[in-house]
Amino acid sequence: MAIWKRIQHYTNLSGCYIHVVYKVQSSQTSQNLQHLFKRTFSVRPSCDVKTVDVLGSTYTTDQTTNVTQKILEKIGKNLHCKHNHPLNLITRRIENYFNNNFRNNWRAPMFSKFDRLSPVVTLTQNFDTLLVPPDHPSRALSESYYLNSTYMLRAHTSAHQSDLIKTGLDAFLVVGDVYRRDTVDASHYPAFHQMEGVRLFSKQELFSHVEDTSKVTFFEEGTRNGTKQERLTVETSLCLEQDLKDTLRNLANHLFGDDVEMQWVDAYFPFTHPSWELEIKYQGEWLEVLGCGLIEQDILTSAGADSKVGWAFGLGLERLAMRLYSIPDIRLFWSEDSRFYKQFDVDDPDKKITFKPFSKQSPCINDVSFWVPNDFSENDFYDIVRSIGSDLVESVELFDDFVHPKTKRRSKAYHITYRHMERSLTQEEVNDIHGNIMEEAVTQLGIQIR
Repeated sequence: MAIWKRIQHYTNLSGCYIHVVYKVQSSQTSQNLQHLFKRTFSVRPSCDVKTVDVLGSTYTTDQTTNVTQKILEKIGKNLHCKHNHPLNLITRRIENYFNNNFRNNWRAPMFSKFDRLSPVVTLTQNFDTLLVPPDHPSRALSESYYLNSTYMLRAHTSAHQSDLIKTGLDAFLVVGDVYRRDTVDASHYPAFHQMEGVRLFSKQELFSHVEDTSKVTFFEEGTRNGTKQERLTVETSLCLEQDLKDTLRNLANHLFGDDVEMQWVDAYFPFTHPSWELEIKYQGEWLEVLGCGLIEQDILTSAGADSKVGWAFGLGLERLAMRLYSIPDIRLFWSEDSRFYKQFDVDDPDKKITFKPFSKQSPCINDVSFWVPNDFSENDFYDIVRSIGSDLVESVELFDDFVHPKTKRRSKAYHITYRHMERSLTQEEVNDIHGNIMEEAVTQLGIQIR
């Protein structure tokens, strides 16, 4: 005879209670239930959870804490530093381009590299030093992962830009894992990897091709428009833009070949102006490769480099690797299956590699529809799906968004696709996971299943 057992645990790291009800056979003990719950949610089952430990440091949680245990488990993996990993190959290819083409007066590589900086940064580093407005969407709890109201997981490698400029560096690359709350599909993952590049110039360096730089005006008290900042002259802006675009155009050729078709698209970033995205024509479609621009002079002034100008770029390593190596699913980058990483066990990072899928299991698709409260955030729902379903969830696709004409209540419906990377899933397994996801969503988000 089946009986009901109720177990109470914390399910996030800020100390919030939830109640989950399991229907179990009478022979299953409460202890086994607790083990099942702990494994399913991968959170600490302690009722005294008030801190988060990251890389040997402890952070006190508060009302802003929204990082999950699944995300914390990714920190310190440093996939970009693993020899037989595609992200490492991409990183080395880009580093080789900069090392071979940019040398200082002593013939040493001009660009310093930082690839093991802690992903824990302050909100000031991630937002304020980069002139991100207080009301910018990226600051929302629904968009970024917060340890508390002071510390967060960096949302971009640009978070280190100001600190490194303050040390006196004029050219550097930063590589590392970054974290953003995002959709669930084959090309998005809450933990991914970026490379940031920065180069600064003095007047003499930028206009080294000019015989008499005293005749060149570097700064001015002018006006901002679509092509320049207030303090930069037209000559400075154009010369800086040309150097940036030449550098990145040659990088794209280095990665994709000399015959690749490219185009520049105007863009907006709070920390650069003007800004662009570089797109390449790849397999018949335009692919965004990177974002870039001229560093806002206020950033350089705050970092103690007011007498210089500079450019910066940022690119996603997974995006490049998926195209260059034909990797179909972003989850594969976190796989520990030897059939994956042995395909990238090469000494020459420029060796052409085409990923050979070793398994393609049949998917299990469960649909769900529910009424949502006014403050519903899809990224909150995606985090629950990822925390419980982990990498068994391939995608979450919204297929219906409906507002009742009389009650004005909003309903959303999703296809949730489950697919194991290495073996077949049974429908029974999927139903158990799916049920746990929806139980958690009801409790944490206040949804009402239809």
